[in-house]
Amino acid sequence: MTGAAGQMPLWAQSGCRVWPKGRDGAAVVSSDVSVAGDGGARGRVARAQAGAVAYHAGLAAEAAVAADYHRRGYALAATRWRGRGGELDLVLRDGDGVIFVEVKKSRSFDRAAESLTPRQAARIMRTAEEFLGGEPRGSLTEARVDVALVNARGEMRVIENALMG
Repeated sequence: MTGAAGQMPLWAQSGCRVWPKGRDGAAVVSSDVSVAGDGGARGRVARAQAGAVAYHAGLAAEAAVAADYHRRGYALAATRWRGRGGELDLVLRDGDGVIFVEVKKSRSFDRAAESLTPRQAARIMRTAEEFLGGEPRGSLTEARVDVALVNARGEMRVIENALMG
């Protein structure tokens, strides 16, 4: 499956496997990313390894969420879109409307939800406004911000319109 420009979609590029349904009907993602232990290394090397695992787990979570939206018929417009105020994980098109998705990965859905701070929510809103500034209708463009929670088993829950009320 390829994107509009003949490129492989993000979720396929990430090296993750996506199964359509888990126990509760949510999509499930599994990544082949792992970091071998180095016999008890401490400090900088251990933190770098943990950071690499977290980074790749986040990429796999974003890829699974993108695949879920794609399956539901939304077109992926951008991944990790950077503005002056921050970054938007996923930007999707819904006809003339735009959906911004913040992906939060943690051990549980509750921990993932708790990791979204009010400061981060405000940054996401400012960055979304900046993105909309480049749309033909500007701030009049129909838009929403979803939050996708991914747990340690790769199951996901999407909270639609989580930040825009």
